[in-house]
Amino acid sequence: MIFYFSGTNNSKYIAKRLSEILKEETFSINEFLKSGSSKQIPDFDKLILVSPTYSWRIPNIVKDFIEKLPNSKKDAYFIMNCGDDIGNASGYNKSICKSKSFNYKGTGKIIMPENYIALFKTPSKEESLSIIDSSEKTIDLMADYIEKGEMIPENKAGSFGKFKSSLVHDLFYAFIVKDKKFYAKDSCIACGKCEKICPLNNIKLEDDKPLWQGFCTHCMACISSCPVKAIEYGKASIKRYRYLCPKI
Repeated sequence: MIFYFSGTNNSKYIAKRLSEILKEETFSINEFLKSGSSKQIPDFDKLILVSPTYSWRIPNIVKDFIEKLPNSKKDAYFIMNCGDDIGNASGYNKSICKSKSFNYKGTGKIIMPENYIALFKTPSKEESLSIIDSSEKTIDLMADYIEKGEMIPENKAGSFGKFKSSLVHDLFYAFIVKDKKFYAKDSCIACGKCEKICPLNNIKLEDDKPLWQGFCTHCMACISSCPVKAIEYGKASIKRYRYLCPKI
């Protein structure tokens, strides 16, 4: 079973490609969270977790999801996509597996287009397609490791990578992962797509304008999916390309 979390469809695309190669079903963590955890988690022979990288580790809500899974001796593979590197994410993934009794089988890194519009410039559609095309060989290689039951070779984090995945990650969640800077411009058409797509039900339409409720995870689904580009994140997102994986 391939479990994935995705705000702008990078992880969804990777999960889909892995599914086609491995003949494994996919399970959307977004939909599970959207349902208020009422959706049943299916049984699985091995855990294949596809996730974005949030400040050099898996997102906290993905970690929380894994902790809901039953303890077992099953193999666990982590496939993480990022714009640059994943720091010491593998060390934390290994620790999660130990706490759940999973048989840790490694963490694979997939370079995908940058989607964190709240802090970084996002690539154009043409640039994005080029990056994704380059990623596909790596995705296929990860599928080969999984299919053969082999360990995914680890990326060596180094001392700086460990620093980023520890203190910087904690500071990122403490000070950056907030939704106070999100707002809708007058061009908002009150279509409700942002409310519908938010995996945490953190957006409510009030007086035909979206309002953020204070428990955002910064997946960027709302700002990237708005059909009229009416959502901004402070001044950081102004004039930046709204990235959604162009192959989904």
